[in-house]
Amino acid sequence: MNTDSFEDLRLSLRTFAEERDWDQFHSPKNLACALSVEAAELLEHFIWLSEAEVQRLTPSKKKEIAEEVGDVLLYLIRLSDKLGIDPRKAAVAKLKVNARKYPVSRVKGSHKKYTEY
Repeated sequence: MNTDSFEDLRLSLRTFAEERDWDQFHSPKNLACALSVEAAELLEHFIWLSEAEVQRLTPSKKKEIAEEVGDVLLYLIRLSDKLGIDPRKAAVAKLKVNARKYPVSRVKGSHKKYTEY
């Protein structure tokens, strides 16, 4: 399994699903739902922790978190594949939109949403 790039990872995921006959379950809706569940599982590792506690995570806890990050990324790539979206291009485009919505001169050091300034 070659996974040196997003494209390699996308193709590996496609093959992984095809070999297991899971494509029948991988509708965009189902993948979006699974992505949401995995994101919640990632969030579960941080609930109730203070910022200081987050800074002191153990290696084993970081490994658990890394597995959830992997799940989130895999589902996002699979969803993107099913919809014909290039996730890197989508991220670059969104970053440009955010740069316009949040110009440094207006938002530096602020956590406010662009609709609040």
